[in-house]
Amino acid sequence: MRLIIATKNQGKLKEIKKILKGVSLDIVSLAEVAPKIRIKEDGDSFFANALKKTEAVSVKFPHDLVVGEDSGIEVSALDNRPGIFSKRYSGKNATDLKNNLKMLKELEGLPRAKRRAGYRCVLTLMKGPDLLVKCEGKLCGYIDTEMKGTSGFGYDPLMYLPKYKKTVAQLPLSEKNRISHRFQAFYELKKFLVKYLKTQ
Repeated sequence: MRLIIATKNQGKLKEIKKILKGVSLDIVSLAEVAPKIRIKEDGDSFFANALKKTEAVSVKFPHDLVVGEDSGIEVSALDNRPGIFSKRYSGKNATDLKNNLKMLKELEGLPRAKRRAGYRCVLTLMKGPDLLVKCEGKLCGYIDTEMKGTSGFGYDPLMYLPKYKKTVAQLPLSEKNRISHRFQAFYELKKFLVKYLKTQ
């Protein structure tokens, strides 16, 4: 049995394979099995987008296990924006830098205590038409007043973690991957898969 990850991002696939190491499944990406599939992420929540990806691939591969995932950052002072629009927060031609600069501008003048934020990752697992499990991970911190660090991507240079006194982008990649929202969600999935495969 295969586990198809509904992503074409090979970097993400590599990270996921590391987390799921030891699970006796052939783990492949959408780029390998169905590169022409295009999935429009127009759901109104992380869960809706994750499910949309999972369903679109599961219909094509009903005998395989399929995982879809959606993630982003929620900032309390911005009414939990950008949320599902995290990747395109600064508009159609959004880049990580443009997104970070827009966030700094929107939060200008606010003290750190009022800049609470959380990364969130939601994933769904299906086989055929059946939703087997939903898993979620969260990494909480604050939006810093300037970008710091060169590791990671997205909002990592702004996401300050009080426990480490550093932004996520200042952490070694191995440490980031050990505590990230994606790690938490996929680690939950791993625990589920180990039990599930014993019943098959």
